[in-house]
Amino acid sequence: MSEAAIRQTVRSTEAALRDSSSSAELTEYERVRRIDLKNPVLAAVLSWLVPGWGQLYQGRTAKGILFFFCVVPTLLVGCYFGSDSEVGIARNVYYSKRHGNWRLEFIAQACIGVVAIPAGIQAMQLNSGQPPPFGSFMAPPQLEHGDRTGVAPTQTEIVTRLHFYYDFGAILTVIAGLMNLLVLFDAADGPIVYRKEEEAVKEGE
Repeated sequence: MSEAAIRQTVRSTEAALRDSSSSAELTEYERVRRIDLKNPVLAAVLSWLVPGWGQLYQGRTAKGILFFFCVVPTLLVGCYFGSDSEVGIARNVYYSKRHGNWRLEFIAQACIGVVAIPAGIQAMQLNSGQPPPFGSFMAPPQLEHGDRTGVAPTQTEIVTRLHFYYDFGAILTVIAGLMNLLVLFDAADGPIVYRKEEEAVKEGE
């Protein structure tokens, strides 16, 4: 066999392998995109309320259970570290935009509905001059200056009581919230599939 024929055979083999790989990738892509997301908006809302609930609604049971056991235990441990018999339960999770007590951590924590709803209710009741319906649970702490609104004790007193556990727990709840943000995207749009041929087209442009 001549050298030219050998080269032609090698090129043909490489082309066949590339076509086979692209066909397999496309098949995988189509398989994933055929997943029935049902109502994506409703699924995202359900996963916001309870992590993984939206995936269960879509029939993606394994992924729903996985997401639940990734997010919820992280959240519960974080709330535990922010709790004490004297200061109350989950005092490192609350909503507040009062002067001198902006709670930016709540932006991430609010990505979980079971956190956002009770914390929001507590804050709204407090802002309207009414006692929070859930007592000290996820209630804004008492302000140290000014009108001293909020549920005692003050944040300084809470941190002094709980030491570094307060901040560590808050970090865990923020992580849980950010993880659930990814869960929401998954419920709304399904799994992400990477296609090499699309990258090749972009590079060729």
